[in-house]
Amino acid sequence: MRDARRPNVASACASAYPGADDRAGDRARRHNEGVTTTSAESGRSRPRAAGEGGARRRGKGSAPLASERREHLVRLAAELFAEKGFQATTVRNIADEAGIQSGSLYHHFDSKESIADEILSSFFSEIMSAYQAVLDRGDNPRDTVAGLVRVAFGTLEPHRAAVTVMQNDWNYLKGMARFAYLTKSEDEVEKMWVDTLRTGQEQGLFRADLDPKLTYRMIRDTIWVAVRWFRPGGRLNAEGLAEHYLKVMFDGINRH
Repeated sequence: MRDARRPNVASACASAYPGADDRAGDRARRHNEGVTTTSAESGRSRPRAAGEGGARRRGKGSAPLASERREHLVRLAAELFAEKGFQATTVRNIADEAGIQSGSLYHHFDSKESIADEILSSFFSEIMSAYQAVLDRGDNPRDTVAGLVRVAFGTLEPHRAAVTVMQNDWNYLKGMARFAYLTKSEDEVEKMWVDTLRTGQEQGLFRADLDPKLTYRMIRDTIWVAVRWFRPGGRLNAEGLAEHYLKVMFDGINRH
């Protein structure tokens, strides 16, 4: 059963494709003949056949509209990947959810892998930049770890689908050549955390008997798994959730 919340987004996406059904067959045919359609073509208008009354004029807002269509498709696909899993989601599923023909989807993306690539690369680019900004402040290791935790929790709402896809399909996706950057990015993130934890140990701020890498991975996993139960609009927002987590992490549950 389709989520009752999604039709509004799907309808908006469908309305952004006037005449989608009429053009789908032609785009599908061109795709099968090996004509590659990319996002750069999103702002171009296809010339009409002779029987269609000449060339179609490009509207002034065609490029922004194409970008809006693309964003709609990415959002819809991200939700489907999160709910059904990447492997179980087909191009037809995405097109149906958007209210368009499958051929129309190929006007923007050559495959569902391309959509997942955009979702995950955007997520990693944003979170790594935010992590680096925390490190660049030059705070003591305890405050730096707190800042990193806040950044991680801050992704749960805007990047809920990306985090869920990572939870569910990480092992499958990282085995594909185009997603090789996932492992590289995760290694870079791990180094940021582990170096900070190790420095804190050297400065006597953190316990010396804890393994920094294992500690980071436990922190990482307990944060990311929250995406399964955290819902915006509850008693705590992401910021409040991060502060509660920091109390447990730094102070524990025992009375002192």
